[in-house]
Amino acid sequence: MKNNLEILSSFSPISLKEMDSVKLLNRTDTKFIFNKDLFDSILSKIKNDYQILSINNKKSASYRTLYFDTDQFKFYNDHHNKRGNRYKVRIRKYLDSDLCFLEIKNKRKGRTIKTRTSIADFEDSLSNSSIEFIKEIIPGFEPLETKIWNTFERITLVNQERKERLTIDFNLKFEFNDKKLGIDHLVICELKQERANRSSPINHIFKLMNILPNRVSKYCIGSGLLYEQLKKNRFKEKYLLINKLKAS
Repeated sequence: MKNNLEILSSFSPISLKEMDSVKLLNRTDTKFIFNKDLFDSILSKIKNDYQILSINNKKSASYRTLYFDTDQFKFYNDHHNKRGNRYKVRIRKYLDSDLCFLEIKNKRKGRTIKTRTSIADFEDSLSNSSIEFIKEIIPGFEPLETKIWNTFERITLVNQERKERLTIDFNLKFEFNDKKLGIDHLVICELKQERANRSSPINHIFKLMNILPNRVSKYCIGSGLLYEQLKKNRFKEKYLLINKLKAS
């Protein structure tokens, strides 16, 4: 990632307002992971296909997220057990703009549906209004508690010809109480489309580089690493791949 600032400046910029047409709150997601050493090479290959989100001439954004789950980690276990209809609840703050949202992601029938509402700031204990918002979306609401914090940097790209976005997350860090860890070598790339379309330029690049789609969740990876008691046998291959990428 040594030269990425120069490469990022070669992308055509797009503003946050211009990007409204590709919010894609109901979408399909395809994720890829790779070592940060490939970052510059990948960016240089797609600079003519995508525009880059630029806010005040800044082309990457800082995010901080607080994830919630039940006492028994229902959301984590639903993901681990590959339940077809599952949820995630988080508060995410966009640090550069000081915007904060309570967000609910529902994975159902291969699609991701995201609902969110603006809130003032992080809530260690969910407010009554936040609880009511969650109850409207998640059936059989159970009390939620804070589980992990996550911070990362994100680059957002928008396809110039089709309705799709590409987010590239790096400098991943997780923490809760006195436990902290970073996965500095890992980059998570997420392709967001109305319908899965394998003819996307980034799909073509990843195929040539032998980077395969990989279902990966920042919440699940971080929780599995911070909480030893959680079952994680179905995530074993993901942890092995993450470690393998570190050595590559």
